[in-house]
Amino acid sequence: MESIALKASLRKETGKKSSKATRVQENIPCVLYGGKENVNFIASESDFRHLLFTPTVYIVHIDIDGNNYNAIIKDLQFHPVTDKLIHADFYEISDDKPITVEIPVKLNGSSKGVREGGKLVMDKRKVKVKGFVKDIPAEIDIDITDLGVGKSIRAGEIITGGKYEVVFAKETPVASVRTTRAAAAAAQEAAKKG
Repeated sequence: MESIALKASLRKETGKKSSKATRVQENIPCVLYGGKENVNFIASESDFRHLLFTPTVYIVHIDIDGNNYNAIIKDLQFHPVTDKLIHADFYEISDDKPITVEIPVKLNGSSKGVREGGKLVMDKRKVKVKGFVKDIPAEIDIDITDLGVGKSIRAGEIITGGKYEVVFAKETPVASVRTTRAAAAAAQEAAKKG
């Protein structure tokens, strides 16, 4: 997994009034869970730019007034009208404790089914996995070269090398090649001629 640094300050006050004042100063109220105790802190809104608009899951190295924590983003809350980030929850991680996180899926190759006129459908853009931080990849690569029309690659078929486990139901489709009208018409035409 890739990492990114976040500089932050301890939050002295909590509550709606304090949170609103924090946002006016273009800071985001945040909470770090999973450690010995929950830590309330604030970070600059601009520092979240690289964390929000990417499918990549980052290990966030948070420096809160000189105290360092490693964490992942657990939840983000956005304003219902403006879509601005208004709150972030982080979960503290360590090398000896497994975590559950959603990792982006990357499809590789040119599908046989697409070459035959089918349509490639990405059923899941992210897959939930569980494992130790050092073993979880930045993305899950899936080879779709042999994927034919009407076929799917399911969560249970993802090769993990035994380093982490896929938490989805094994029958959940991740990528499929579906029949298009043109492909169905071509198949019927070929059946009439053959």
